[in-house]
Amino acid sequence: MSSPIQVAPDGSLTAPDRLVLPVIIGDGVGPDIWRAAEPVLTEAARLAGKSLEFVEALAGARAMAETGSYLPEETLDMLRTRRVGLKGPLATPVGGGIRSLNVAIRRALDLYVCVRPVKWTPGVPSPVRRPELMDMVVYRENTEDVYAGLEWPAGSPEAEGLIAYAGEKLGARIRPGSAVGLKPMSELCSKRLVRAAVKAALRDNRPSVTLVHKGNIMKHTEGGFRRWGYELAEEEFPGLTVPESGAGPGETRLVIKDRIADNMFMQSLLRPEEYGVLAMPNLNGDYLSDCLAGQIGGLGMAPGGNIGDGLAVFEATHGTAPKYAGQDKVNPSSLILSGACMFEHLGWAEAAKKIRGALEAAVADGYVTYDLARQNPALKTVKCSEFGEAVREKLV
Repeated sequence: MSSPIQVAPDGSLTAPDRLVLPVIIGDGVGPDIWRAAEPVLTEAARLAGKSLEFVEALAGARAMAETGSYLPEETLDMLRTRRVGLKGPLATPVGGGIRSLNVAIRRALDLYVCVRPVKWTPGVPSPVRRPELMDMVVYRENTEDVYAGLEWPAGSPEAEGLIAYAGEKLGARIRPGSAVGLKPMSELCSKRLVRAAVKAALRDNRPSVTLVHKGNIMKHTEGGFRRWGYELAEEEFPGLTVPESGAGPGETRLVIKDRIADNMFMQSLLRPEEYGVLAMPNLNGDYLSDCLAGQIGGLGMAPGGNIGDGLAVFEATHGTAPKYAGQDKVNPSSLILSGACMFEHLGWAEAAKKIRGALEAAVADGYVTYDLARQNPALKTVKCSEFGEAVREKLV
């Protein structure tokens, strides 16, 4: 029987040397990548002097078939009790049910930070000339913005009522028959996201945190996120942070920058070495994290995690890819690397380091899954399971 994970007052976790953690295997290619990833994770833990077992938590299509619910309360209770879990991709029900299972889990557990590290693995094909310059971490707000799901269809009583209210009370002209949505962004949620980003940057000795927003157009939502971010840094980290406008040559404090979202897309291609941690609202983070992942080989190489106060669920960042389900074809690296991020979150840094080293060694041997091989014909295509086994064999 494993001991429970302890949460310190500062929010950091203390994990015992023996753990049993929940895993949501997922839909589509979820079982394929899990079969490839699980031996890597458990063996890396063992080599680092830890003991790790996984217990399945149901969600998605299989949960619906077995329990009548896409997201059983038992699964959420297990994640709350165990505090940290891992998940594969989940399909969104078509024609009804939960709007998004991924969003539902994040909101139910208040996993308000989506963390996506983006760093190139040597040997992985890339569409850019200098992929080694890419080393950023996206901190994306997980609970507000358009992902709050506050929208109503065209012609509905709700949409027509909002249109009428906006015209009568706010002087806003909205074309009749429009679909309508709301974009809430609060000081509380914006500041707790930026707080997490600043803490991570200080912990990891990153030179800067950049607030990515569209505040030039959306003055009060995205502009509010920018303003609250600067306020948070000044109020809670005095002496440790400095706005970019006040940073001098050889600055040793953490520099707080901000960039318009569309400009940040360009900057990520032209000057990636100038950025470390990016903090942003939900939709900006959704777009930009995929853009960054494309520069390191694609979503198959991109890990991610959803983190709240004392709770975390790490996940493969790609979708279910149903046309490849059961074909033992897709890249399991996103889930494997998400496991490494999970180990770091638990304080198992040695196990995380072993995984990254083994994955790099497997790629260096020229054996990759189809998504990478099609970008470079000189590489040899292997199955999902074969790549996972190659990574496991490289663990030392």
